[in-house]
Amino acid sequence: MPDGRLPIDNVVGLATVNALCALRENTQNSLNNNGVLATPPSFIVVVVEALSQILSSLSSLKLHLCLFLSIGCVHVVPKMHMGYREGPGRFRVMIATDARLEPPVIRLTNDSNQFSLGRAFYPSQIPIKSTSFFTHFISSILPDDSSSPGFGLAFVLSASTSPPNALSGQYLGLFSNATVHTVAPLLAVEFDTGRNPEFNDPDTNHVGIDLNSIESIVTQTAGYYNDSDSFVPRQNIDAWIEFNGPEFEINVTIAPAGMPRPVRTLLSYKNPIIANYTSDQMYMEFSASKIQWVEAQRLLVWSFSDSGVARDINTTNLPFFSWKIRGLHYLRRRSEKEEDDVIEDWELEHWPHRISYEELSQATKGFCKDELLGAGGFGKVYKGILANKTEVAVKCVNHDSRQGIREFMAEILTIGRLQHKNLVQMKGWCRKGNELMIVYDYMPNGSLNKWIFDRPEKVMNWVDRRKVLADVAEGLNYLHHGWEQVVVHRDIKSSNVLLDGEMRGRLGAFGLAKLYTHGGVPNTTRVVGTLGYLAPEVVTRANPTAASDVYSFGVGEGRLCEAADDRIKGQYSEDEMEAMLKLGLTCCHPDPLRRPTMSEVVAVLLGENVDATPNELLAELTPRESNIRDRSDWVSEESDPLSAV
Repeated sequence: MPDGRLPIDNVVGLATVNALCALRENTQNSLNNNGVLATPPSFIVVVVEALSQILSSLSSLKLHLCLFLSIGCVHVVPKMHMGYREGPGRFRVMIATDARLEPPVIRLTNDSNQFSLGRAFYPSQIPIKSTSFFTHFISSILPDDSSSPGFGLAFVLSASTSPPNALSGQYLGLFSNATVHTVAPLLAVEFDTGRNPEFNDPDTNHVGIDLNSIESIVTQTAGYYNDSDSFVPRQNIDAWIEFNGPEFEINVTIAPAGMPRPVRTLLSYKNPIIANYTSDQMYMEFSASKIQWVEAQRLLVWSFSDSGVARDINTTNLPFFSWKIRGLHYLRRRSEKEEDDVIEDWELEHWPHRISYEELSQATKGFCKDELLGAGGFGKVYKGILANKTEVAVKCVNHDSRQGIREFMAEILTIGRLQHKNLVQMKGWCRKGNELMIVYDYMPNGSLNKWIFDRPEKVMNWVDRRKVLADVAEGLNYLHHGWEQVVVHRDIKSSNVLLDGEMRGRLGAFGLAKLYTHGGVPNTTRVVGTLGYLAPEVVTRANPTAASDVYSFGVGEGRLCEAADDRIKGQYSEDEMEAMLKLGLTCCHPDPLRRPTMSEVVAVLLGENVDATPNELLAELTPRESNIRDRSDWVSEESDPLSAV
């Protein structure tokens, strides 16, 4: 395949699907004769509670719907379809014709060598012409035979869940004839893995927009654009679709699974004729078909929203199974005489990102000392170049202590699931016996502390310092407010801020990270972090919160400014420097209740909040209410695997 193409086939590695499908047996014993859970497992109960909250939002037509496919919530209706159980706190995803559930995903076509078509759809119509929506999903298209031309699948807006006279095996299961348009309004985004010259398909791997016809009105070879606008060939992808009804516009973006959404869209189409192919209310669905070849077209996870961006999808694992991790429990063991590593349940969650030891050894030239980037109590970091020419940093975790193992797990379970431009992106991990390694994007400009304190010959200027401050603040704001849980970093300092090729800051080092639910209270643990950056309540209570991260950010900001660093004198105005120092002092308020949130800090740094200037944020430095308890709390400990001790 030429460079610049992104195969739609094998969109998500089957290793993940097969491993998680094997867990079906754990739930089968809970199913009664009707295929309904008699006693739902605890993790399903949690999910149902979340779904109840989502369902309640539908009454206000603010559609924030995340459709997670899990065997625990499925009711089987013979022959025609399966869906989520009816009743309070439940919603359904309907599947029709040959589509069926293969926990925890939906397979749209059958596994025979016969003609087949299948659909999965949300059972209620949604407003289309008067509103806009955003949808995000992961799908898998994998022919069993490499000689198969492939068939693909389509995301569809249709007035009907069963297009009239649609043919099994052809035309994505949507049309009865290649030359005859459908009668009912129909708009589809096709992900096509076959080439039909008569339909003006550009190649065997493309994305197209269809308006009542199998012949696309516009197409583009499947791929994505990176930050430098270079077209990048990769394999595993996510798909994002934006539909603006009032503006008659559709935007489609794809990228490798696990990567942030690219800024540049792959395919964009804006034309008033879209109004002719939509109606006021339409169904939202997926459709696929095939002929004699066996091809697995799967829907793994799907979210959509009519108010802003759809909820992020966790691409490192399929939904619900992250609840299971509470330590290292062996899923299976082999004879000690066998050389293969034991595969543990937490490893199966992150299988798509596992990289072989041999590949990392080759990438780092056998972990050569010439490739050593740095070393510390955590272990060593090497520069490497993977087989696809990608530069990476390979962190070899010190495995001689219990802390090394726990920090290794903590990093995989946090940064491996987080996606933000101002966080160091984890590309993979490796475990070979006692060898523990995490693979990150390579940051060519190293850590921030070296630019501030260790390079007198090349001082970071004021403009770059301001940019890095804003970058770190945005990254922290995402950790505290932008993800499904609150992530407390617990070790914010300049040496844990890395600089990419454009001198933009990215927060790394998640070995001490702590997670807790929004609105909740984190469990008490030992004091961890770096002296000088620890908030006072952490030292006395050992209770890290988002506010304690804000304190550490304030300390770091102060060091970055160094009380008006003489080396950058003249590069800033007095008012500007005063504002920065006051903001740092505000973040370091001794009372955590008086500190700003990172959302407020970002607003100030980016100039987005004129009502919350640093002067107004800087409250009187006197605690209004002490929430510090006695020192007996700070020595307690719990078994949370994300707590590094």
